[in-house]
Amino acid sequence: MKRRGFLQASIGGAAAAHLGCGSEPPLSTGPPGRSSVTILKAASYSADLLDLMRRGAALCGLDAKGKRVLLKPNLVEFASTTAINTHVAVIAAAIELFSGLGAAEVLIGEGPGHRRDTIGMAEDADYRGGIAKFDSLFTDLNRDDVSAHRGFADLPEIYLPNTALRADLIVSLAKMKTHHWAGATLSMKNFFGLVPGSVYGWPKNQLHQVGIDRSIAELQRVFPRSFAIVDGIVGMEGNGPIQGIPKQSGVLVMGGDLVAVDSTCCRIMGIDPERLEYLRLTAGRGHLRAEQIDQRAESIGAVRTDFALIESLKVLRLLRQTQVLGV
Repeated sequence: MKRRGFLQASIGGAAAAHLGCGSEPPLSTGPPGRSSVTILKAASYSADLLDLMRRGAALCGLDAKGKRVLLKPNLVEFASTTAINTHVAVIAAAIELFSGLGAAEVLIGEGPGHRRDTIGMAEDADYRGGIAKFDSLFTDLNRDDVSAHRGFADLPEIYLPNTALRADLIVSLAKMKTHHWAGATLSMKNFFGLVPGSVYGWPKNQLHQVGIDRSIAELQRVFPRSFAIVDGIVGMEGNGPIQGIPKQSGVLVMGGDLVAVDSTCCRIMGIDPERLEYLRLTAGRGHLRAEQIDQRAESIGAVRTDFALIESLKVLRLLRQTQVLGV
């Protein structure tokens, strides 16, 4: 076998195992009941995002009154030519949303996994200029005071930022993107930014040693009091989460069951969520199957926009949906 073919086969074999493309255990039916996920059309960031989020919150039955809310955007890297980060307009609207819902406190926190100058990146992404009193609301979770949380995968404990541990509700303001290993990075993968780089390094080395999918599942278990607003107005396709290209998809996706939110986002992106290992790992704590999710506002069929995958993921049979669901 030529070197090129050998490398392709090696990459394919490793990622196939990572994405659960071999023999798979039966998929969990999840908890009792059903979950609601709201899909809202938003053609651009100049739309009335606050009004849309208010509608989504009502349809999801969101209750934030008296709660300490931590908004967790996706600020992983910055490049002005692409769409890596949660847009500043989404964060600004979310602050107004939760303040209007009677939250006792609304803060913003992020711990980027690549660059160490979080405030500099926040300025590049226009967070400091576009969000009133940003500096007083924001905590760099990479450098926050930490406390031990007992048990994380095979680790006896994990140290996590006190700002996140004190929150009554963590809101994942994720970006709708493909991911070169996990397949997609959405509301749950966004929780990697809750793990402090000052303890675990850049890019969160301990999480990669545990395994990306397993770490996603563990963080979802550790932080169950959560809600998601996924910024899919302009997402990223191809070699995400950093080196892909912008993808106009024109949606916001909201819900309190992060498994249901991420599986809905995958279906919008044309990806079969049941092929993603991290979603299979979390299916026992949320609803993954389409028939267990009540889609509010728009249907998946009305907003579906297939995202391109990098070649290695296509080779690995990260299967596209053959049927448009929720028409």
